[in-house]
Parts: sequence; C-alpha cells; structure tokens
Amino acid sequence: MFVNLTKEQKQTIKLLSMGTFLVYFDLFLYAHMAILLNNVFFPPIHSNNQSLLTAFGFCSSFVFRPLGAWLLGSIGDKYGRKVTIVITTVMMGIICLIIAFLPTYAQIGIQATWIILICRMLQEFASIGELIGAQLLLSETIPSPNRSRAVGILAVFAELGGMAAIATVPLAIVYQFNWRIAFMVGACIAVVGAVARTKLRESPEFVDANKKLKHSLKNVKQEPQPGAENHFHKEPVNRKTAFAYFLIKCGGLAFLYFAFVYSANILKANFSYNSYQILVHYLLLGIVQIVGWGLLRIYLSTKIHPLKLLRFVWITISLFIPFLPWLLNHVTAPWQLLIIQSFMVIFHPNDLPSISIFFKSFPVFKRFSSTSLLYATAYMIIYAITSFGITYLIPYVGHGVLLILMVPVLIGYGYGLNHFKNLEKAAGRYPKLITREVRSTSD
Repeated sequence: MFVNLTKEQKQTIKLLSMGTFLVYFDLFLYAHMAILLNNVFFPPIHSNNQSLLTAFGFCSSFVFRPLGAWLLGSIGDKYGRKVTIVITTVMMGIICLIIAFLPTYAQIGIQATWIILICRMLQEFASIGELIGAQLLLSETIPSPNRSRAVGILAVFAELGGMAAIATVPLAIVYQFNWRIAFMVGACIAVVGAVARTKLRESPEFVDANKKLKHSLKNVKQEPQPGAENHFHKEPVNRKTAFAYFLIKCGGLAFLYFAFVYSANILKANFSYNSYQILVHYLLLGIVQIVGWGLLRIYLSTKIHPLKLLRFVWITISLFIPFLPWLLNHVTAPWQLLIIQSFMVIFHPNDLPSISIFFKSFPVFKRFSSTSLLYATAYMIIYAITSFGITYLIPYVGHGVLLILMVPVLIGYGYGLNHFKNLEKAAGRYPKLITREVRSTSD
C-alpha cells in the first residue's frame, strides 16, 4: 500500500496506528460496557442520584470535548503534535487503571459514581486530541502520494479499537469474563504505547515552521520567546475554510447518528432487541464500516483524487436519502435494517480520505487548535440537535424527521467540498491540472 517511504516513516505510521487503536479501545470500552458497569458504579435506579448519569453524559459531550480541543490543540500548536499524542495516550492509560481498581458503589457509595463520571469526562477530554494529533503528525510527515492513505489508516484503526471494545462486552456478559482485567490490559498497553510514541520525531513541517520563526526573529534582532506573538502565529484562519471544514464534519456525525443511535431505537421498538443483541448487530455493522468505508475508500484514493471520490459519495447518498423514510417504514426484519445501515456507513459523507487535504488548508501554527475545535463544535451541535430536536419530532413526522436533519447537512457538505475543490484547483493539485502536467511530461 505504501511505496517509497523510509523505514522511519513506516515506523511512524505503525506507532501512531497502534496508539490510536489502543486509545479508542480504552475510550469505548466503558461506553459499551455501560449496561454492565452502570449497575456497579451507580446508585439503584430508583434513587434520584441516577440522574447524574444523564447529566454528566451531556456535560462530557457538550463541554469537555470542546474544552479538550481548545487546550490540547493549543498545546499541539505551541509545543508540537508529538507531545500532545503522548499526553493523551498516558491519560487514557491512567484512566483505565483507575477504573480497573475503582471500588464499587456498594463498597464506597456515591464517591464511586463521582470518580467514574470524572474518568468518563477526562476520556472525552483526551479523545479529541488523540486522533487529530496523530492525523496531523502524519499529514505533516508523510509525502504524497502516500499521505492520504497513511492518514486514512488512522481512522480505520480508531474504528478497530471501537470494534475490539464491542467484542469484549459479550465476553463479560455471556462468559463472565472479569471486566476489570480488560481495563488493566488496556491501561498497561496504553502506557507501553505512550513510551513507544516518545521515540517519534516531531513533524518536519512543524519543525521547519519553527525554524523559520526563529530565523525571522533573529533578522529583526529579537530573542525568540515561547509563545511570542509574531506574523507567523498571527497568520489568520480563513473563515470560509473554517466554515467549510465545520460543515464537512457535521455531515459525517449526522449520518453516524442514524447508523448507531437512531437505528438502535428501531431494533428495540420493532424487533424487541436487548442490549446484548444490539451490540452483536453493531459488531457486524462495524465490520462493514471498516471494510466498505475505511479500506475501500483508502484503496480507491490511490486511483481517484480524494475530493473527487468524496463528491461521488455525496451524490450517491444525496440520491438515496429521499427514499430512506419509506424504506424504514417497510423494514420487516433486522437484516433489512442492517443492509440500510451498511449502505449509510459506506457512503456517509465525512472527511475520509481527504483528511490531509483539509488539514493543509489551515496555517501550521493554528492547524491543531482550529481543526480540533471545529470538530468538537460540530459534534456538540449535532449532538444537541439530535438529542433535543430530532427525538421530540419523531412522534409527529415519523422517520421523515431524518430528512429534516440530513438534507441541510448534505447541502452544507456539498458547499464544503466545493470550497476545498477550489482551493486545490488554485494550488494546481486538482486532477485536470495534474493530468495535463503528466501528459506534457510524457510527450
């Protein structure tokens, strides 16, 4: 898959991929084990304290992801991408270790509830910096034509981490596997991964930018100060580019909401699925997503320009969406719903495999903070719309409520793609310009 890469570049891809897998395994392990662990760490369901679960669930999603994006993004832009991903890996390892040895509610009472909630919030805090930090480091390290594929691999390993977490749950429920062991293993591997990641080199682009900064300050006879304001750091983020990136992130999140949240309610209401059956169903869907969405898109990006590939995805899903409510009204078996979900995850309009193209459109010293904060903000807004808006409209408009969410999102996604297409054309990197250059060279 990767050609003409140095041994060090290949090692960077391996270390970042395994680290991302472990971090997302740790992140989703508790989320998927909640059906088991909520009874361990939370008060009985009749207690008023049970509302803490819902309240802090919203808090972690609405507050701690954007907060983590701002803080970790600022660290990444000031001190480098490497230090940020080491921090997030260590954080995940420590949190898993705390959960593994945390006494239950029956043993220490409400303190167990507060501690587990804080751990979950810190996981949300760290998760936003992990994937974007790793993707940025690869975007700024791996040269074309391998860059898009290398960055895309990280997204696949993040999904693999989530799938591994799902697969662990049946072991705990059906085979009475001690769930604490899973968290211990996750903690140990995360710490080992963090140590291994310290051997990574900082991205060449970030290092070069810092060298230019120091050279610029020397030319005007200034001593470079940490965090000093200068024309490099003051380089503004283009507002249209930021808005376009935000709209593209909204697209992926909205469609994943249908695949993994909205559809769960259909399985429960129409087919009386329990939590265990839903997890098995999602394990199958996860396999489809990794192969049909991740690996297939990464492979096709070797043949087709990434933005052209996403334009095809956008057109395909736009033609399909008007029929979605009708299809859902005529679903009579879980396997039929799985087919619809599979189509949606394969063609859901997100940023893969154009992630590095989007990143490169932001100034290097604002790249981490800008992209992570825009991602967290998109997550927050889609979460709010689906939680407080879509849910309450379902009794009135049924499955047609999905069109209220997805049609505007698709319009925005199309605008975002067109903006980045124009940027690529202006830079001479869009296929038609490249084709002419190749033909003239061959002639």
